[in-house]
Amino acid sequence: MTRALHALSLALGDLASRRVLRVLAQSLALTLLLFLIAGGALVFAGRWALDHWDWLDGPGLDLASALLVVVLIAGSWLLFRAVAIAVVGLFADAIVADVEARHYPAAAARAINVGWRASIVLALASLGRLILGNLVALPFYILLLVTGIGTLLLALAVNALLLGRDLEAMVLARHPDRPHLGRAARWSLGLLSAAAFLIPVANFLAPIVGAAMAVHMLHLGRDQP
Repeated sequence: MTRALHALSLALGDLASRRVLRVLAQSLALTLLLFLIAGGALVFAGRWALDHWDWLDGPGLDLASALLVVVLIAGSWLLFRAVAIAVVGLFADAIVADVEARHYPAAAARAINVGWRASIVLALASLGRLILGNLVALPFYILLLVTGIGTLLLALAVNALLLGRDLEAMVLARHPDRPHLGRAARWSLGLLSAAAFLIPVANFLAPIVGAAMAVHMLHLGRDQP
């Protein structure tokens, strides 16, 4: 965890880079656009379903409406994170290249170029894993609601595993010859990134900071300037 915290402090410093800030603005604008489109589609589909279920009335309709609100809130929480990570996956090569060039020039010189096609494949794979993993865990999220904090802790654990793997993959795409992070390091990377998504305002920066963290986690101690 000490290594991860060191990487986090370096990643926060990388936010001062003009190139990183430009990628942050582009990715955030695209993320919010896609999120609003997807959220609007969910709201429209929910309202359409309630309007056309004639067999629901009175208490049944009230219960369905309340359930729809809960689903939309939970879906928005998952959807924003999934869309944000997928979008950052599209810009990951630019982020990783900038961080490596400034901190690890030897690694940057050995890196291979990741094209748009590979970036799209990585982004879609990340999106699919994040959604599928949380859907599999959804019944357990619901069961743990009675504990008050159990759902949050399980979601943090599930997303830490998923994000750690996806963020590592963004960097390894440029360095396929590099060994993978150890389980503890990958877990620490994913845990700090997943926790950042729970903090208002910080959740907008979480994908970019997570990608920069992954660069530092992979190169710290190996390619020091």
